[in-house]
Amino acid sequence: MGEGAMLGAQDKLRLGVVGVGVMGSNHARVLSEMAGVELVGVADPDPGQRQLLTGALRCPAYDDIEALLQQGVDAVVIAAPTHLHHDLAMECISRGVDLLVEKPVAPTVEEGRAIVAAARRAGVTLMVGHVERFNPAVESIKRAIKGQDILSIAITRVGPFPPRMSNVGVVIDLAVHDIDLIRWFTDSEIVEIQPQMSSAVAEREDIALLQFRTASGVLAHINTNWLTPFKARTIHVATRDKYLIGDLLTLQVTECFGFQPDGSYSMRHLSVGYSEPLRAELLAFVKAVRSGSTPAVTGEEAVASLEVAIRCLDARAGQMSVPQRKGPRRVAG
Repeated sequence: MGEGAMLGAQDKLRLGVVGVGVMGSNHARVLSEMAGVELVGVADPDPGQRQLLTGALRCPAYDDIEALLQQGVDAVVIAAPTHLHHDLAMECISRGVDLLVEKPVAPTVEEGRAIVAAARRAGVTLMVGHVERFNPAVESIKRAIKGQDILSIAITRVGPFPPRMSNVGVVIDLAVHDIDLIRWFTDSEIVEIQPQMSSAVAEREDIALLQFRTASGVLAHINTNWLTPFKARTIHVATRDKYLIGDLLTLQVTECFGFQPDGSYSMRHLSVGYSEPLRAELLAFVKAVRSGSTPAVTGEEAVASLEVAIRCLDARAGQMSVPQRKGPRRVAG
């Protein structure tokens, strides 16, 4: 752990947020409402964004991370564009400041590994913001498949093109969530990929059909696009004993079980509590900082999911006979 390890049980944890676009603003909002936490301030080079946050949350705003760190923070949430993650993370780590980095952890696997290694050397808590793990429906599915022999996983994550998006396609923006969930559900690494992608109306890929096989033999499929006029987020998991259907938007999970030779079976709705996923994620981060325990989503896990996503993009580049770039592939943020 970093400086947070020296906090007493009653001390408020002093947190800051770097990058207050859509996601960073939400982080700042939730942190400002959390007990046992003090939102020390936010940092963003955009004066308009700074003004919005100071007006809404009544917290100080700074134009760079250096000014924020000078206020004496225990931990920082990095929600800046992806291409800045490495340098911002290294600045925090060099000062022993614990950090939560939004997904993807870095633009390249090499930079992601460098962040992980530096945090480990410094004894700094590093968690990565794969917020979908904290969706109550996802948590319900995870509980239901515990100890089950998983056969297949099919995930659909589709919707309209987001106006804010310009630097990445659906694989990094959307599918990386589900790559992480597949690895988390199966407790196994993805060893085979068969990606199919297309750029129908956007500059980068806006349709992706990704097929995987895990080391444990599970077959998995991700269907994602920016062409569907409505948002849909569903997960289907087949095991030897049951079939689960989860809707991540309506927070409903249905379990089919008791399959009979005549084709009949039973169904029931599983219990799904309600909590804001981002708040649950930040509570898990605060707990890891205070206790020094392993974070809910480690840097190593995030790098592994990023590596699978980039392998999908590289496979597409090979299929299209596009000359490979020299040096590590970079995901713009």
